[in-house]
Amino acid sequence: MRLFKKTNIDFMGVRGKMYLMSSAIIFIGLISLFIKGINYGIDFRGGTELVVSFNSPPDYRQLRSLLGKAGFADSEIKSFGNERTILIRTIQQGEGFTVGNKIKDALQADLPKESFQVLREDKVGPKIGKELRRDAGYAVIASLMVILAYVAIRYKFSYGMGAVLALFHDVLLTLGVLSLLDGVFPFLNLEITQEIIAALLTLVGLSVNDTVVVFDRMRENSKIYRSMSLFDVMNKSLNDTLSRTIITSGTILIVLLVLLFAGGEVTRGFAFALTIGIITGTYSSIYIASAIVLDNSLRTKKVE
Repeated sequence: MRLFKKTNIDFMGVRGKMYLMSSAIIFIGLISLFIKGINYGIDFRGGTELVVSFNSPPDYRQLRSLLGKAGFADSEIKSFGNERTILIRTIQQGEGFTVGNKIKDALQADLPKESFQVLREDKVGPKIGKELRRDAGYAVIASLMVILAYVAIRYKFSYGMGAVLALFHDVLLTLGVLSLLDGVFPFLNLEITQEIIAALLTLVGLSVNDTVVVFDRMRENSKIYRSMSLFDVMNKSLNDTLSRTIITSGTILIVLLVLLFAGGEVTRGFAFALTIGIITGTYSSIYIASAIVLDNSLRTKKVE
């Protein structure tokens, strides 16, 4: 099935503009990350976290006052999914679920017991959180190194560098967008949790799959059209695989949008992060990875 028939888009001709656009978005995202910092979830930061649902929208000032009297003045309180559900997080630790029980007792001291319900209670020690944060970083870096080795062996080293730099682009751009939008939409929990790391690793796999398909077509066309310049071979290959790339990404996006709007709170952050990642991954497979290979090849020829 071909969505587009015999397109002739000059993808490589606008690569300079695409470099600038990507650089600008990543730069803005990095500034946001620098100013806000990485908003780690309880998985990586450690502490105690409760998700509480109320029968009616709660009074945040009253809740902060109640928690302050109980010794949890440093607690973070924010909306979680809807106006009647809140997230309470504290970095305080205790044996078992004693901290969570104290928070519930503090709420019950001034609020009718039947007026709220604790939906979820999590606790992660600081040492475990630090180890999880380290292991997550290692997982992302290891996946990029394995992909570099695979693509370099199957094609050329310049192809491997193009693929990995495009993946770095995808991960940085996705993290930047998550940082910029964190706190903007109350129904979206965009903290860096294990689900977000899973979304980034999934993004890496999906993005490199699209890139490898394009590289395969480039290799085939370079053998068939020997008199054609590398610039034209890449443009032709990208146009040949455009339908396949759009259809693949489009079908994945449909599933992610269903998860985003019809799924629960647990999958919503994952779905949103991967939705941003699929868009950036599709874009980078077309404009970034191939453009890096082309520019590197042209630079190598000039040196020779």
